[in-house]
Amino acid sequence: MVKLTKRIGALVLRLVAFGAALAALIVMVTSRERASFFAVSLEAKYTDMAAFKYFVIANAVVSVYSFLVMFLPKESLLWKFVVVLDLVMTMLLTSSLSAALAVAQVGKKGNANAGWLPICGQVPKFCDQVTGALIAGFVALVLYVLLLLYSLHSVVDPFLLQKS
Repeated sequence: MVKLTKRIGALVLRLVAFGAALAALIVMVTSRERASFFAVSLEAKYTDMAAFKYFVIANAVVSVYSFLVMFLPKESLLWKFVVVLDLVMTMLLTSSLSAALAVAQVGKKGNANAGWLPICGQVPKFCDQVTGALIAGFVALVLYVLLLLYSLHSVVDPFLLQKS
């Protein structure tokens, strides 16, 4: 019964992590806004920034991986490899979220030293959507850290029990 409860808990955690990564992906991909002031037109979209593209690709990879792992049989020998892949996905989410946060910060505050002006005053809907995607990405990252800890515990714990 304990193993079944642990398995269901891990499955629910993976399902929620999948949902968070997918939500971050969808919100970022749909972020777009056009603004005009005087004769100048500005369109902000995620494809304008490489860090946002990386964020989208990373969340797509994590979403596909999460979806596939949910259907892995519990008797499969691949579960030991899942620990390594969970670590890779956690690092992928960490790096993509860090890059996207850095670009979002420049978009929101600008950089006076480099002469970059903030754009969130002109395209607030775009900035709000990017913020939502980053929040969902952060939730996915936290859930993946928990999944990584659970995966490590489930693989290392039986190994230690065999040694004694």
